Order: sequence, then structure tokens, then C-alpha cells
Amino acid sequence: MTAINWAALNAAAKAASEQAYAPYSHFPVGVAVQASSGKIYHGCNVENASYGGTVCAERNAIAAAVVAGERKFVALLVYTPQSKLTPPCGICRQVIAEFFMPEAPVASSNHLGQQQSWTLQQLLPDAFTPTYLAASNKINKDS
Repeated sequence: MTAINWAALNAAAKAASEQAYAPYSHFPVGVAVQASSGKIYHGCNVENASYGGTVCAERNAIAAAVVAGERKFVALLVYTPQSKLTPPCGICRQVIAEFFMPEAPVASSNHLGQQQSWTLQQLLPDAFTPTYLAASNKINKDS
């Protein structure tokens, strides 16, 4: 098992939050993910005037890692300069469930040095994952 480097994850997530494009919410978010390989990837939220075009930091960090060839991850850390620690939103939890094991730690930290952790299972119990599709009966409408 790969050891989780929380200090490196926090530093990468904090640096990413400083690059966030959040002119509408004024809620900058940075995320760092650690792949099974041990490498750390990061992303920030990028908002859009059409709101629906906004992409969260979690999805950007995971996408950056996927572009680099990663498919398995051991930890994720969300950094926000907010007093209240912030877990991932619902759609990000679903994307996290695509690549992380249910027992993987998902943490949140802030500028006050506080940190809180959950497992993915705690954040998204009974997640719809690729295993459901693999075990499904394919329906052929032409039969």
C-alpha cells in the first residue's frame, strides 16, 4: 500500500486554490489527489458565466491525473480558505467513486490548519460504480 503524503497533498491543494478562477462565487478551491503510483496531481475550480460550465477542483485534479495515465488513487484533499471545512459536492463524490476505493480517505483542510477526514463510503454510501455496469444484464432490444 502506498503511504499517503498529507503534507504534500495539503501544499499542492493550497497552491492550486491560489490559481482558482472563482469570480462569481468568490469561493476558491484547490484539490490534490495522490495516485497509487505515489504521484500527486492537483486542480482548482474554474467557474463560468453560464454556471453549468463550471468545473470543480476535484474533477479537474482527477482529470489531470487521468490525462497522465493514472487510473487508481489512494487519497484526495480539498483545500479552501474558509473557516468551515468543505467536503466535495455531490457530482464530485460520484466522480471520486469512479476511481477510488470505498475506504479511501477524502480530507478537507483550510487556512487555519484544520483538517477533517472521511472515507469515500461515508461521503457516498452505496455509490453507483463501474462494478454495477460490469455485473448488469445487457438488454438487446432487437432480440
